[in-house]
Amino acid sequence: MAWTHYSEMIVWQKSMDLVDEVYRLVRLLPKEETYALSDQMRRAVVSVPSNIAEGHSRQSQKDSVHFLVIAKGSIYELETQIYICLRQKYFAKEQALTSLSLCDEVSRMLTSLIKHNL
Repeated sequence: MAWTHYSEMIVWQKSMDLVDEVYRLVRLLPKEETYALSDQMRRAVVSVPSNIAEGHSRQSQKDSVHFLVIAKGSIYELETQIYICLRQKYFAKEQALTSLSLCDEVSRMLTSLIKHNL
């Protein structure tokens, strides 16, 4: 299926849901993490839909896949940061379940898109 706009892609829409969830989570972090972990988490999560959109705009499949791979890397980075927060007891696992579930879902969708475009 060919999309006329990246915003029609379910993976992009799900990654935007992930942005909302992570922004909710970082509000729970202590003030001392405002310019450290919370900033890194926001950058990582914003990178996901941004790279999906940029990859969609590329003219070659190779370039498109490159940006999908970057988006997938950002998912793993974000997941790691969420686990760091859990280990530091900044929030309970129940509070992070939606974000972790979306990370998994978006990651699987990206893997499928990457395989489809290779």
